[in-house]
This record gives sequence, C-alpha cells and structure tokens, in this order.
Amino acid sequence: MNVRLEPSWKKILEDEFEKPYFLDLTAFVRSEYRNKTVFPPAKLIFAALDSLPFEEVKVVILGQDPYHGPGQAHGLSFSVPDGVKSPPSLQNIYKEIETDLGHPTHASGNLEHWTKQGVLLLNATLTVAANSPGSHQNKGWETFTDAIIRALAERKTHLVFILWGNYAQKKGAFIDTGKHLVIKSPHPSPFSAHSGFFGSRPFSRTNQYLLEHGLTPIEW
Repeated sequence: MNVRLEPSWKKILEDEFEKPYFLDLTAFVRSEYRNKTVFPPAKLIFAALDSLPFEEVKVVILGQDPYHGPGQAHGLSFSVPDGVKSPPSLQNIYKEIETDLGHPTHASGNLEHWTKQGVLLLNATLTVAANSPGSHQNKGWETFTDAIIRALAERKTHLVFILWGNYAQKKGAFIDTGKHLVIKSPHPSPFSAHSGFFGSRPFSRTNQYLLEHGLTPIEW
C-alpha cells in the first residue's frame, strides 16, 4: 500500500507496508479516526520519521504512547506544541537537563529543535484515543516501531539509544551495545523519576559519546 512518508524511511520500511499486520493496523486506525477523537492529528502520525531522515539520526529517545489530552500530541515522543504546558514527565526531563548540563532549558515544551539536530523522538505506539492511554496498544504499532529500531540498530553505528523505564528497555533489548551506546534509567514520570532518573545524566553522556565518535553534540 502507498504510505506517505519521508523518502528515506519509506524505502527502508516499504516491506512492512505490505505485511498483513500493517494492513490490519491501517484499517483499525482509519476506523478509530472516523469514529473517535484520536491523537495526534492524522497528518502528524509519522511526524517523528518525517522530521528526520534515516541518515541523519544520531540519538533515539523511545516513548510509549502519544499524550492523550487535547492539543498535546504532535507526533514526537515527550514533546508538546508551543503554547501547551509541559506535562510532568517533560518537566522532569527539563529538570535533569538543568542539573546535568548546568544551563536553563527552553520555556517551550516543543522538542522540534532536538529533531533538527538528529534526535528521533519515537513512540512505540503512534496513535491513541482521547483520554484513553494505551487504547491503541497491541494493534500492530509495536511491530512497526520494532522494525524502525531494528533498521537503525543494524544499519547504523554509534547511535545513542535512550531507554527510560521498563517498557522502553524491553523494547530495545536486542540493540547491540557493542555498536551503540544504550542509556537506561527509570522513567521521568513523577512516579519513578526519584528512583534513578534524576542524576542519571543522559544528556551529558550522550554528548560525550557523540564527541568521542566525531559527531556534533546535541544542544539540549
């Protein structure tokens, strides 16, 4: 089937689009958008991939679901559009940046400035029904995003994978730590941030690794 997608990703993932699971997933997602309020807006479902060609990826931050409240989700994990209050997990991410790097963060919760530098903000599930977290899990998205992670892990070297929480760590379990840096810690959620997310210094560790391999660090 024809999926509108950034050209480099479309070429890499083209086999996925013909598999039965993806056809079933597409039918489910279309039905949900017709009959319910679903986030993000349909045109932004693939925003993480559309905003960053495969060749330019340097860092992957893996989330779980899109935000399920009005106006929050715009296709990038942990990010919200300009003018929308940063959710608690993102507030904690910003706190850790300030502690880790010693400089203030952006006032906005929009993380597009990260994607422009090579940070892929990928959710495991790319859609969600309004006010219903997890509602689009186990419909096929996880298989699709596994294919994305596998392509990155197998075809590239010296990437940084930032895996916050048990869910992300299980999803990234197959990544070769001999080829890539894998940073693991508890999730930045208020429920777990104080059990090891704060003080984990993922941002300075990422930049150190990028510099060691001749790559430009991220301006977090």
